[in-house]
Amino acid sequence: MLRLNRMTDYGIVVLGALAHRHGEVIATASLAELTGINQPTVAKVAKLLLGAGLVDTQRGANGGYRLAFPAEDISLVRIIESIEGPIAVNDCVDGAQDPCAVANCCFMSGTWNKVNARVRAALEQMSLADLIDPAHLFPIADDDDEMTAPLHTPLPLVDREDEPHGRNHPDN
Repeated sequence: MLRLNRMTDYGIVVLGALAHRHGEVIATASLAELTGINQPTVAKVAKLLLGAGLVDTQRGANGGYRLAFPAEDISLVRIIESIEGPIAVNDCVDGAQDPCAVANCCFMSGTWNKVNARVRAALEQMSLADLIDPAHLFPIADDDDEMTAPLHTPLPLVDREDEPHGRNHPDN
């Protein structure tokens, strides 16, 4: 199972709070209050995000943090890697923190790099804006679009009582 660690979750929440404030400088105490994450943890996460260049800092009485880029320009890959390091689905992937001990003779080693590249590409396509705005994740189609029906529209019911189906049907 692929799973992000709790600090990465907190990082996304902190970045989301900053994004909703549209460039406003916010102190860690205020971020803690907004997010429900304790202040020392917010400070730790903010320091990691600052080191990765995702946030800017302002010192002084009105100091705090703000996004360094628009939310649309911050990919999920960049957020994850700022906190967890390089994305690696397992130890057989090039660049993994603990390289695989049997990579020299394993027939799967090249395959895992392909899997990792696809996972990374999918995460690269998601931005912070996608994560914090449900409209980005579930867009409603325009008349010109061929998107699926909006989430609140029920799917049509199909009556198939008169059609034979399944391998246990007497006519099959």
